[in-house]
Amino acid sequence: MANKRIDQPTGTETVGHEWDGIEELNTPLPRWWLWTFYATIAWSLVYVVLYPAWPLIDKATAGTLGWSSRGDLAREMGAAEAARQGVFKQIAATDIEQLGNNPELMAQAIAGGAAAFKVNCVQCHGAGAAGSAGYPNLNDDDWIWGGTLSEIEYTITHGIRWEGANATRANYMPAFAGVIEGAQADAVTGHVLSLSGKGQSSAAGAQLFADNCAACHGAGGEGMVAMGAPALNDAIWLFGGTAAEVKKQILAPRHGVMPAWNERLDPVTIKMLAAYVHSRGGGQQAAPAEPAAPAAEPAGDVAQGTKAENDG
Repeated sequence: MANKRIDQPTGTETVGHEWDGIEELNTPLPRWWLWTFYATIAWSLVYVVLYPAWPLIDKATAGTLGWSSRGDLAREMGAAEAARQGVFKQIAATDIEQLGNNPELMAQAIAGGAAAFKVNCVQCHGAGAAGSAGYPNLNDDDWIWGGTLSEIEYTITHGIRWEGANATRANYMPAFAGVIEGAQADAVTGHVLSLSGKGQSSAAGAQLFADNCAACHGAGGEGMVAMGAPALNDAIWLFGGTAAEVKKQILAPRHGVMPAWNERLDPVTIKMLAAYVHSRGGGQQAAPAEPAAPAAEPAGDVAQGTKAENDG
């Protein structure tokens, strides 16, 4: 170009462009940079031949090596699934009350249960399993239907008051409206609250409780797991613990519903959920089985006499 010239301070030729008196020097690129650039071009050509590169309508060119990130992911997921299946088989073959005897397997069950809990249970029981009004807190040691691994598993499997599930857990507290009224309702409410140190009892309230409530909740309000009657002496309340809320539950009780999860989840997932819920801090241990009494051996002369009688 006509405007090209040699820049005097640097001795480098200009490219002939000028912007407001500023000129561009025609400085050549470093040789090492050029060779690196040429190498990347060569590598890109090799890559296009070996690996998927050119996008098509519904796929990409396969490449001569046959490798793809999707295929790699599928293999890794297949390996992970195979490993999980091994753990699932171990959990399925282990009695739920014996899971604790294998700490590693128990840890695997708890981890799997935590994942299943986040998908299926947090909507009602909360992300931290702390529950809310009408939905039990799974972190404490208060269990309406029992807190051993097998009892929790049964509750998850068959649900509570779940229509259509024949083996579902079910209990119904009668509505005492019309049976207990006015001052009597206040008296029994006060007695119920007094069982956990939250209210003032009275002779009338204690008598009403003994006549109408103790058969299910126990004389001291300790509850009865076999009947699904909650404890009233621990200040843990499903529908609220104020005097007004307790009185409302006595006169017009509310009854919660829990799905029977065997309709949606497989037995291993339910077992893992039970392990996770049990691990939240309030799980109970199953009562040890009572050893069977040894059979009495007959005395020698009696045995011989019996044999003789049979032979005769």
